[in-house]
Amino acid sequence: MQIDTSKDRSAIKAVLGPTNTGKTHLAMERMLAHESGVIGFPLRLLARENYDRAVKIKGKDKVALVTGEEKIVPPGARYFLTTVESMPTGSDFAFVAIDEIQMCADADRGHIFTQRLLDARGTEETMFLGAQTIRPVIQQLVPDVEFISRPRLSTLTYTGYRKLTKLKARSCIVAFSAADVYSIAEMIRRTSGGAAIVMGALSPRTRNAQVEMFQSGEVDYLVATDAVGMGLNMDVDHVALAATRKFDGRMVRDLSPAELAQIAGRAGRHMNDGTFGTTADITGLSPIIAEAITSHSFKRLNKIFWRNPNLNYSSLDQLAQSLQQMPEQETLIRAREADDEAVLNQLAKETDISALATTPDAVRLLWDVCRVPDFRRIAPDEHAHLLSRIYRHLMGADKSGSGCIPADWLAERVKRIDRTDGDIDTLMARIAFVRTWTFVSHQVGWLDDPEHWQGRTRAIEDKLSDALHEKLTQRFVDVRTSQLAKSLKTDQPLDAQLLEDGKLEVEGHLLGHLAGFRFVAEKSDSTLGAKVLDSAVNKALNQRIQARLSLFASDADGAFTFTPDAQVLWRGEAVASLVAGPDMLRPDIKARSSDLLSADDKGKIEARLKVWISDLVRDRLGLLLAAENAPLQGVARGLVFQLRESLGALPRHEAEAEIKALEREDRQALRKLGIRIGRHLVYIPALLRPAQVELSVLLWAVHAGEAPLAPPPPGRVSLKKESHQPEGWLRAAGFRPAGSLFVRADMLERISELAWKKLELQKGAFEAGEDFLSLAGCAPQDIGPILKSLGFVADAKGKFQPHNWRRRPPKAQARPKTKPKTEAKTKQKPKSKPAAQKRPKKATKARSKPITKPAQKPKSKPIDPDSPFAKLQHLKLK
Repeated sequence: MQIDTSKDRSAIKAVLGPTNTGKTHLAMERMLAHESGVIGFPLRLLARENYDRAVKIKGKDKVALVTGEEKIVPPGARYFLTTVESMPTGSDFAFVAIDEIQMCADADRGHIFTQRLLDARGTEETMFLGAQTIRPVIQQLVPDVEFISRPRLSTLTYTGYRKLTKLKARSCIVAFSAADVYSIAEMIRRTSGGAAIVMGALSPRTRNAQVEMFQSGEVDYLVATDAVGMGLNMDVDHVALAATRKFDGRMVRDLSPAELAQIAGRAGRHMNDGTFGTTADITGLSPIIAEAITSHSFKRLNKIFWRNPNLNYSSLDQLAQSLQQMPEQETLIRAREADDEAVLNQLAKETDISALATTPDAVRLLWDVCRVPDFRRIAPDEHAHLLSRIYRHLMGADKSGSGCIPADWLAERVKRIDRTDGDIDTLMARIAFVRTWTFVSHQVGWLDDPEHWQGRTRAIEDKLSDALHEKLTQRFVDVRTSQLAKSLKTDQPLDAQLLEDGKLEVEGHLLGHLAGFRFVAEKSDSTLGAKVLDSAVNKALNQRIQARLSLFASDADGAFTFTPDAQVLWRGEAVASLVAGPDMLRPDIKARSSDLLSADDKGKIEARLKVWISDLVRDRLGLLLAAENAPLQGVARGLVFQLRESLGALPRHEAEAEIKALEREDRQALRKLGIRIGRHLVYIPALLRPAQVELSVLLWAVHAGEAPLAPPPPGRVSLKKESHQPEGWLRAAGFRPAGSLFVRADMLERISELAWKKLELQKGAFEAGEDFLSLAGCAPQDIGPILKSLGFVADAKGKFQPHNWRRRPPKAQARPKTKPKTEAKTKQKPKSKPAAQKRPKKATKARSKPITKPAQKPKSKPIDPDSPFAKLQHLKLK
């Protein structure tokens, strides 16, 4: 569709519609029809793809490519193809376009797209390309916009579920992790000859080489992540979703119907109709979602993310405050802390960094350094350390004092990654690292000879990309597999045998080995699918499985372990998973499915592992079991029951009535069982050790039906609850809410004891100093809410005292526990009296004052028959 802009020299258009509507093609035509223009894309791959298209039309001298890691800017360039983050600012372009504008609602990068929506304008024409879902937001923020709806050029049809082995040729299978992509590609390789791979982590050179295999027909299948959803054009007839959940960098979540449609819409191109469905473990989509995708009807967006683009560089504090500024319009919501902001906050705490960043230019430079992307996705501390070194070099704080990154320092690090050995993951990690140095080399003034390093890092990336393409092809494309699959169709017999060590050979070729009770492929060689295994091979595998089952049943407990995601490993291989059982301390076992195992075989595996998990719970959480089986009565038994249900840590106020009713003997018995009754918690300190916590959080997640999370890092005594962390997980780890944090039970008690101790020593309000911060492991602003949760309040001077505290009586006034020895001696009765002094027995009855009987021990408080704990005195727990 052609747009006439002759009437309005500053026209703003929003071209909205589903995938395969020609929006990007339209934008490219409009840009090249103007004297100058720029288009911002969401992916580096897209920018490169459209750069190549523009070069064919206008020539290399007029077209520029600008991304974080790649800059090709001829002196006379008039047309710029960029990533959204790298769009030139401060330049007047006749045409400006932003692709995938609905990404304003993306939690991580949305604020960048929002900034472009609000500020990026062409002198003659501005165009926003995206989904219809963003229309209400654009209409509110850009009142003078003209909306243009683009219908899909072909029909998209939902076909339901299909097995991986039944997918038709020219299919794209979409997963959301590298592991799943590899696993699916391995299966396709074994059954159909091979597959091409597309992932966001691939370099443009590798990605293009992989896509070319698919486009040329060398392979019939493409396995990809959701990177295919952002406008990558390929001749795909069918899209099969192998997952509908993904980890977005913060949490595992379900994809929205609009996100699924963005991916499914890659099926069909131009006027060719396409289909989509599910495969692997996803047996189908709900009718509502399927209908929404086919009809392109989705919930409209009403909020987008925003971050203040006008930053204050006068000081580190002012920069931080300007980043925290809230938007004024209701449509905008402040973006969550991005990676660059997190690194800035971390580096600002370093004394030497804050000492360097004292001028506006120094603060601005620090912010530029913090914005170097973490392409490697390594530990945040390691990335921050690298950026800290770079900033010191740029500030002249190193030995050279040049104010640039030293060439020898950079050369040493670049040399480490200038290697093509290693597996696929190793090569991808090196490509990610060289992208960091390429990004650095394009920053103005950071290097003495930037052109040299730009060429060097680009050459290394190309070399690594070629090696990665070769590795991917070797692993996921096997001509022999394709030939054998064709042989199966002609019923040609295959020579297959299983070796003693569990390795399988077919036609003299090593295909794979048994891992646990499943057959898996060798990384360095090809394997065949189920169709290739004839009855003789199946028989050999079954015989091998029986031998392994015998070894499994007789193996010691030390051969078994568990993973944070509730998988049970035998000799390092997953064989089963933990599932909810009768109660939290008695989980059940579910053996992993395998075509090589019968129902009886699975029963044997589960029976052996039930013994193992029972022993493991007894070994790590035995104190809970001991308390459960201890000869306790009445309220003590009820208290233990509550403690068991909470995995060893119970708020005191939830059992205050039972605690008050405890006899002295009950308290002693509980103390012998390792149970401590503190001021605020009843807990078992021994269960707060790392090994015990590791098992506790897993048992809680399995029993509660929650996604298992790894336990908190050992040594952490306080945590801030993240959105993806259930409170039950924190409680199972021994942490309890205190103010804005969760504090480990023993430390919470120690903080309380310290507070009361200071109160007694100072005979009044006290200050919460370093000793409190050391115990809580928190920032100064967090200790006040913690003490408040323990019943303390701060006065006008910032000192703390109990909310309703009355000073305790002095120790001297306290009643002594025992009488002094001297007093006891003086009051001793003589051993015997003279006979004359003895009174007859009848005389004692005539005494005027009655004889006072010795004080008897008070009886225990009777249990209320209506109390929920009344029945516990008759209960005998095993």
